Amino acid sequence: MTDAGDRMTAIASEASVHLLRESQDFSLVHGGPLFQLLLRAHLSSDTLTLVARRVILFVLITWVPLLVLSVFDGQLLRGSVAVPFLLDVETHVRFLVVVPLLLVAELVVHRHLLRVARTFLERNLIPAAAMPRFDAAVTSAFRLRNSLLAEVLLLALVYAVGVLIVWRRYTQLGTSTWYASVSDGGSSLSPAGMWYAYVSLPIFQFLLLRWYFRLLVWIRFLWQVSRIDLTLVPTHPDHLGGLGFLSHTVFAFSVLLLAHGAMLSAQIANRIFFVGAALTDFKLEIAVLAVFLMCVVFGPLLVFTPQLAQAKRRGLNEYGTLAERYVRDFDGKWLRGRAPQGEPLLGSADIQSLADLGNSFAVVRTMRLAPITRDAVLVLAGCVLVPLAPLLLTVMPVEQLTQKLLGLVF
Repeated sequence: MTDAGDRMTAIASEASVHLLRESQDFSLVHGGPLFQLLLRAHLSSDTLTLVARRVILFVLITWVPLLVLSVFDGQLLRGSVAVPFLLDVETHVRFLVVVPLLLVAELVVHRHLLRVARTFLERNLIPAAAMPRFDAAVTSAFRLRNSLLAEVLLLALVYAVGVLIVWRRYTQLGTSTWYASVSDGGSSLSPAGMWYAYVSLPIFQFLLLRWYFRLLVWIRFLWQVSRIDLTLVPTHPDHLGGLGFLSHTVFAFSVLLLAHGAMLSAQIANRIFFVGAALTDFKLEIAVLAVFLMCVVFGPLLVFTPQLAQAKRRGLNEYGTLAERYVRDFDGKWLRGRAPQGEPLLGSADIQSLADLGNSFAVVRTMRLAPITRDAVLVLAGCVLVPLAPLLLTVMPVEQLTQKLLGLVF
């Protein structure tokens, strides 16, 4: 029966590995209608390279027409509006910084998460009986990632909600700009504003919403895998029962978080420069964004906490029982005079075995309940907050800011 079970495990594992190979491993970004379009246009490859080509294309579509139309409108640098095109920080950061970062993030996420599903198999975390469920989770993630309907709905959401409601009512500057003139009857778009509202901005919002959709696919995949009874090993040296590799997956989203920080920084900068706001007015927005992104990135990893807690309890019980038996035998043999006649204490393997057992129990006792590290939290929080650092210059002079920073370091 044991041999038969081993053969079933091997066959199921090979089938799952074969499925992953046929499906280009596990990639959140290697699929979807837009990806296929870029692939056929030779603006991408199977390995998501050619990023520079994609960046140039999107800049040519989103930013360059705004520059040209602003020149024709006479709103490039000086004109009858409060915010000419060249002084609009939010527009330049959005299309020259954030959009390229969203495109670069695809390559970063692809490379970081490529072997995640395969690692579950290589570490024998998926039992043979659960292989079909694991295969179904992988297949379902691919199917959702490649969905034409999903991207069509995202595009419809962009125009119906993102442009007509969110931008028009909440995020548009309440003053005359290069893209819209404000009057008592409302605002009217300039030719540059028409391109901005119905081409550039929707492209930006679509790329952003598509990332949220991909994160949803990732969260759903982790949830489905966490419903499988994983074969965790409490004494695994990663202190996570073998799931330690998941703690590194969060770094895949560092560029994406950097893009969000830059996006918020640009929005705040425009309101400081042109609406008379202060950086301190946006403390709540900054905190909410940082907390939201930390929850989105780290929250999905908490789905494994129940299994990790169960594995730790089981390990403490089993290794505690084993240790109790061993130390009683060790005590009786070496301290109560039950050692065989002539067996020397010096060089005995019993002491080393006792030490090894103690180390194993210590590993179980220090087993963590979530694949989250403090360093990862600090690094990713830094990715969000670093783009906001230049705005500190609007609060205090450079010399004073430098002195405070030096004081923190030294």
